[in-house]
Amino acid sequence: MTIKVGDKLPAATFSVMKEGRPTPMTTEELTNGKKIALFAVPGAFTPTCSAKHLPGYKEKAAELRGKGVDAIACVSVNDVFVMNAWGKDQKVGDDVIMLADGNGDFTRAVGLELDGTGFGMGPRSKRYSMIVDNGVVKQLNVEEGGEFKVSAADYMLGQL
Repeated sequence: MTIKVGDKLPAATFSVMKEGRPTPMTTEELTNGKKIALFAVPGAFTPTCSAKHLPGYKEKAAELRGKGVDAIACVSVNDVFVMNAWGKDQKVGDDVIMLADGNGDFTRAVGLELDGTGFGMGPRSKRYSMIVDNGVVKQLNVEEGGEFKVSAADYMLGQL
């Protein structure tokens, strides 16, 4: 079942790189008492994700924060080393938290898994964005058919 507006994010643990080491970060640690702009991509270093999706959130970080967002987080079913390298490549710095959902546990728990086996990618995440306030989903934007519209930073800005 897919998560919906009004639902609380499921308990899950991501991996983030802190001080050069993989470090766990739970959904509770990420969202407790905060408004989060969370977006997910099918894969780090993939064309649309690298050319538009992540750069859009990096570019619009100040505007999102100006509208009350405490943190911006990017989720992908990739390992923490790949997410860290992608964040460095994209020069996100502290503007975007790079959340590795290496085994896809969070992605499955929110019901937004994408079967990428036909492309040699295995299980991945659908492209989506959500506004999460203190752990509760306030907006959810899931792309259909390979599009890139409703999960973009500009679209989210219009929802805040």
